[in-house]
Amino acid sequence: MTIDIKAEKREKIGKLKSLRNQGFMPAVYYGHKKNSTPIQIKKNDFIKVWKNAGESTVVKLHAPEGDLEALIHAVDIDPISDEPRHADFYIFEKGHKVEIAVPLEFVGVSPAVKELGGNLMKILHEMEIKADPANLPQKIEVDISVITELEGQILAKEIKLPEGVELMENPEEVIATVATPREEPVEEEPEADLSSIEVEKKGKEDEDESTTSAEGSSESKGGKKEE
Repeated sequence: MTIDIKAEKREKIGKLKSLRNQGFMPAVYYGHKKNSTPIQIKKNDFIKVWKNAGESTVVKLHAPEGDLEALIHAVDIDPISDEPRHADFYIFEKGHKVEIAVPLEFVGVSPAVKELGGNLMKILHEMEIKADPANLPQKIEVDISVITELEGQILAKEIKLPEGVELMENPEEVIATVATPREEPVEEEPEADLSSIEVEKKGKEDEDESTTSAEGSSESKGGKKEE
């Protein structure tokens, strides 16, 4: 799949505020036998292309020097608006394979999670592959339903790749795993110390007896009449 986008040569380097006010976004393309060339593209057009193409679909740039086939190589995102503010396009050599990182999409339900209560841990979120530009997938699916036991793993070499796509990631790299759930420690209530209760009770009884005796003695002294 190829997506088209119109690119104009950017003459006023550095006048970015004025450029953006007109609805354009600065960009640049470079690559095989191509010097770095500043261009400007409609921001809304780029957002549509970017959402549909990602960074692994061939984009046809309609540039002043002619049509160029490229990949979106890098996008600078505004931290406040979360919108793209600059893009790099990589012009690849026709007839040659390109190496690129493709996002992973996790699908399915792991029995180790659903039935055993494990915690799914996604170790990688993209994977390095190599393919002809026309065969580059936009994403690669990872079926986690194959993880049936706690501490089970999916390795890079176990991912089924589309035809014509080569794995460039370390084959032994862990893509996802299901960790054993951690048991929360149960706080035990301290056992009552019966001996201290008995001692305290006995002390209370002794105190009561002492008080009673003292009161009786006081009453006896107070009731004596002088003759």
